[in-house]
Amino acid sequence: MPLPLLTYAPSSQNQRVAGYEVAGEEQPKIYSTDNLLSSSEFGELIEAAYRQLFFYAFNADRERFLESQLRNGQITVRDFVRGLVLSNTFRKSFYELNSNYRFVEQVVQRVLGREVYNEREKIAWSIVVATKGIKGFVDDLLNSEEYLENFGDSTVPYRRRRVLPGRAEGELPTDIKLPRYEAYHRAKLGFPQIIWQTTVRRYIPQDKTPKAGDPSQFLAMAKGLDAQGNLPQRISPYNIDIEKSVPYRKLSGIK
Repeated sequence: MPLPLLTYAPSSQNQRVAGYEVAGEEQPKIYSTDNLLSSSEFGELIEAAYRQLFFYAFNADRERFLESQLRNGQITVRDFVRGLVLSNTFRKSFYELNSNYRFVEQVVQRVLGREVYNEREKIAWSIVVATKGIKGFVDDLLNSEEYLENFGDSTVPYRRRRVLPGRAEGELPTDIKLPRYEAYHRAKLGFPQIIWQTTVRRYIPQDKTPKAGDPSQFLAMAKGLDAQGNLPQRISPYNIDIEKSVPYRKLSGIK
């Protein structure tokens, strides 16, 4: 019998504060199937879902079958989000490389669009992961009143109220504040690494790179050769026997 979700007290966060904001570049763009008209807009909605959950998805990470079902109206956006979170890519990238507490923190920020309230909420959801598994945890999040009230069946989750008026800086984005790997797995994988370079690397444009047979490639080899030429001979003219050295040619007809 699974344990019921532990109670936790919500803390005051940006998304729980009513605001009167003017739309701008810092405000999140909401993607919903309620107002889509063209296939290109469907493509933008799908890309927004990948950015929210994966930050970036390579071609091998994309779920083509789910995308096709969403375009054809066979599933809702909420079903599409559920399929992405339960995909092998998300499991390998977040669940298998993090503890349950950090996995809960990652999923809550991406699915509910907010940070976890406190440690008690992380403990409460981590118990759900341990007892119901990933599928039960994701189903409880997507069926929660908070998710249905803010996103429903047709809206892609987004970071809610990251910027507050009157503040110089807003909250850090999820992908910057929470990297994919925690400290233990970052150290295990060997990054980040500090590399000290003693030589300065120079960039040579491709059009100025020496081609095969270029004389400049043999300049160092030529400088390394110990070339010593033959010294000129020093002979005094007094030591030359001109009569014997100069050939004598007899002309015909002359006696």
